[in-house]
Amino acid sequence: MEYVHGYSDQERARLADQAATLTDLLHADTRYPAGSRVLEAGCGVGAQTVILAANSPDADVTCVDISAASVTAARERATRAGLANVRFLRADLFDAPFPRASFDHVFVCFVLEHLADPVAALAALRGLLRPGGSITVIEGDHGSAYFHPDSEAARRAIGCLVDLQARAGGDALIGRRLYPLLVQAGYRDVAVSPRVVYADASRPHLVDGFTRRTFTAMVEGVGEQAVGEALLDAPTWAAGVRALHRTTEPDGTFSYTFFKATATSPPA
Repeated sequence: MEYVHGYSDQERARLADQAATLTDLLHADTRYPAGSRVLEAGCGVGAQTVILAANSPDADVTCVDISAASVTAARERATRAGLANVRFLRADLFDAPFPRASFDHVFVCFVLEHLADPVAALAALRGLLRPGGSITVIEGDHGSAYFHPDSEAARRAIGCLVDLQARAGGDALIGRRLYPLLVQAGYRDVAVSPRVVYADASRPHLVDGFTRRTFTAMVEGVGEQAVGEALLDAPTWAAGVRALHRTTEPDGTFSYTFFKATATSPPA
C-alpha cells in the first residue's frame, strides 16, 4: 500500500484540519457502548482516532496502522488528548495479530481508497468481528467535487490526484463503491449515506477548514509529482490550484461528498 499524499508535517496538519472540520458531519452518529471492543484499522496519525475514542469513552479502542511513524504520531496525539481508552500497534490489516472474532466493532476511515484489493481487506476485517458485529467505513470520492467559479484547469488538477492514486494501486473515487464492496466482502445489512460538505461565504469555517485547508491543500500536495510525471504541465497545474483557491473568495462555492457505510458480520 502506498500513501500517495506522503508523510510530511504538512500532511499531518492537513489530516488534523480535515478531522476537526468534519467531526459532526462524519462522526456524530458513531458511538460505541461501554465495554465494546473496537478496532480502528488504518489509524494513520490518529486524526480520526481522538474523535472516535472521545465519543465512546467507555469503549476499548485498539488502533493499528502499517506505518510505524504514523502509529507513534497517533499515540502521541492520543496522549496529548488525555485518552485512556485507546491503544496502538503497528500491524498490517491483512495480517492483524488478533484471534478471530476479537472485536465487536470495526472502524475504517480513508483507508480503502489506498488499497489495491479493498474487498480482500474488508473480508480480512470481517474475520476479526464477532458474529453480528458492526463495521463502519468512511470514504471520499474526488469525482463528487464541484465548485464555482468552474475551472477546466482545476478539474484537470483534481484528475491528476485521481490518476496518481490509481497508479499507486488505489481508487480516489471509491466512495460510490462502498455498497457493492461490502456486499462482495460478505457483510449483511449494508447501508450507505452520502455526507455532503458545502462551503460558501456564509460558512467561513468550512471555506477555511475544508475548501482551503483540506481539499485544496491535498491537491497542492501532489503538484510536484503530477508535473514530474507529466500528468499536467506546470502552468496548467498552477492555474488549477489558483482556481481552487478562487472558490474561497466571497462569491465562490465548493461542494464535496463523503460516503459513510455501516454493515454487520453474518451470524455464526
